[in-house]
Amino acid sequence: MPPSKSEITRLLDAWSAGEPDALSRLMPLVVSELHEMAERYMRREGSGQTLQPTALVNELYLRLVGRRTVQWQNRAHFFAFAGQTMRRILVDRARHKHAAKRGSGSARISLDEALDLAKEEDLDLIAVDDALEALAQLDPRRARIVELRFFSGLSVEEVAEVLQISESTVKREWSTSKLWLMGELTRE
Repeated sequence: MPPSKSEITRLLDAWSAGEPDALSRLMPLVVSELHEMAERYMRREGSGQTLQPTALVNELYLRLVGRRTVQWQNRAHFFAFAGQTMRRILVDRARHKHAAKRGSGSARISLDEALDLAKEEDLDLIAVDDALEALAQLDPRRARIVELRFFSGLSVEEVAEVLQISESTVKREWSTSKLWLMGELTRE
C-alpha cells in the first residue's frame, strides 16, 4: 500500500523542524516515486548517458542530506525540489561532458513526451536548460511551471498547489510556454 500524502507531509515537517532521522524514515516512502522520476529523465537521455536512474536517486539523496533548512510545504513541494535537483545534476553532467569533448556529443533528450512539440526531434539537454533560463528571465513563473511539469513530472493540480495559483492559470501558461520554448529550441 503506498504511503499516504499526509504521512509524507508529516515527515517533511519533522525534517524541516530538524528531526535527525526524519529523512531516513522519509526515503523508503518516496524512493519508488523518485526512481520513477529518474527513469523518466533517463528515457529522455541519449544513448551516451552513463548515469543510471538508481545513481541519479542516490546523487539526489546526497544533496538532500545537506538540506537542513528547507521549509517543506508539502509532498508536491518536495517532489518539485527533487525534480529540479535531478535536472541540475543531469545538466551539470551534460555540461561537463560537453566541455570534455570540446563541444561535441552533448546529451540529448526528446521533448515530444512531455512538451508534445516536436514529434521526432531530439533536443540537446543543454539547449533545453538554456532556453528555460531565458524563459526565466522573461517570466519566472512560466519557467517554474515548465520545470515542474516537464522535469519534475508534477500534474497540473500539483503545480497549482506548489505555486499557489489556479489550475486554469497553470494550463494556460504551460501551453504558451511550450510554444515559446519550441520557438527557442528550433531557432538556428
